[in-house]
Amino acid sequence: MTATLPVESLDAGPREPSPVVPGRRRGLRPRGTQRRRRPDGPAAVLASAGTMLGLVCLWLVAQLLVLSHVSQDRQQAILYDQFRKDIAAATASLGPTTPPGEPVALLTIPRIHLSQVVVEGTASGDTLAGPGHLRKTVIPGQVGTSVVMGRSTTYGAPFARLDHLVVGDEIKVQMAQGEVSFDVVNVRRAGDPYAQPVAPGAARLTLQTATGDGRLAAFTPDEVLYVDADAPKGFVPPSGLPASVPTPELMMQRDPGAYPLLALHLALLLAAALAVVAARQRWSAAMVWVVAAPVALALAWSTTDVVMRLLPNVM
Repeated sequence: MTATLPVESLDAGPREPSPVVPGRRRGLRPRGTQRRRRPDGPAAVLASAGTMLGLVCLWLVAQLLVLSHVSQDRQQAILYDQFRKDIAAATASLGPTTPPGEPVALLTIPRIHLSQVVVEGTASGDTLAGPGHLRKTVIPGQVGTSVVMGRSTTYGAPFARLDHLVVGDEIKVQMAQGEVSFDVVNVRRAGDPYAQPVAPGAARLTLQTATGDGRLAAFTPDEVLYVDADAPKGFVPPSGLPASVPTPELMMQRDPGAYPLLALHLALLLAAALAVVAARQRWSAAMVWVVAAPVALALAWSTTDVVMRLLPNVM
């Protein structure tokens, strides 16, 4: 019997060995190539959006309770440097044409260890930086009655301890014309008797803040605390005080003008969330959040400042 060989073994010449790629093993991709990332499913998309929302909410709480105080400390440091330079250069404001947000006085209350730069204006956006001077009243230390409003809970809470003051406590004010020392004559709430009218040539300083009763009184204030302090002699104020101020600058008022700005911030937060979801389709979650987290936190910080303008200006 004669054995027959397959035709292909006769026709084919000697086989050449397959080229060997250094570092390559059977079943592995060459170096430099990556597996194409599969798009995330609905669960992963919702997880990214939920993480973004949770990050913003946590930041909102943290900023109101802790970080707002840090922000106010920084603003006070900047205002103090500016006010000191203005005093040295004799360019500090005498009112009543001072732009809102500019420093007008340095307020010191030894009993409660308070030292704050007073800014012009009492709208919610103004009192984020420090106590605000009601623009239709004279500058603290001038003849007549001056009103200063301050926050009791957030952004440094400069007036949180006004209720610790008693009759006879000293309050000092440094302003453009000099230093004036006041003595507390009354600590009152709604319904309590007013202090006696201001004597001719004297100066009165009325401090105002929010207060209330209950565990959540700090976040749900329902009444106003007033502290009246008198000085026997004040500096002569310039003329031209406005007869009234816009409603957002009055006590316990909000600033409706912040709504358009809030809408813009919310749109930016939504765009950032969508950008995170889209980026997750191409890159790993860790890489995406390393880039996205600082952007989200910056937007959250700015959004919180806008939200505070929609809350009472002394909370």
